[in-house]
Amino acid sequence: MNKNIFLFVITLCFSGQYLAAQTQTQPATSTAEPFVKVQGEVLHPLKLSASDLAAMKRTTATAKDKQGVAHTFTGVSIADIFDKAGVTTGRQLRGENLAKYLLVTCADGYQVVFSLAELDSSFTDRVVILADQMEGKPLPAATGPFRMIVPGEKKPARNSFQVVALTVRFAKE
Repeated sequence: MNKNIFLFVITLCFSGQYLAAQTQTQPATSTAEPFVKVQGEVLHPLKLSASDLAAMKRTTATAKDKQGVAHTFTGVSIADIFDKAGVTTGRQLRGENLAKYLLVTCADGYQVVFSLAELDSSFTDRVVILADQMEGKPLPAATGPFRMIVPGEKKPARNSFQVVALTVRFAKE
């Protein structure tokens, strides 16, 4: 047998064994439940999954789509999420704290901003929710599993799809 052929065959044998060993030690693909991070200027950073949201106080909100058709969404109010995370709200939302804002980030990189006052019940009667259901069913994959719903807006641009993070920040210069 030619020396080069012999080395080639030996190399193939050992690479096959190496690849087989590597494949056996690789962890299985994770099927972890999706979640939304609540982070930034919060006392208690959170990773909220669908089951976490299901265990919280549920509320509904109605919002129109781009075609002007109203839909009913179910989820958790942003105010309740803020309470759980320890975000500055209520009587503490004054003075320099009025410069805090919420940055909503979606899976595709889309981002929208809300001042904390826009989301606080001491400033507004509007209830913004993080929805996980539409018309009583889970959100479609193209817009879920989590969606920000902002009732009463003339344009649905801040009704963000596939929300992955809620980040509270301070707008200091």
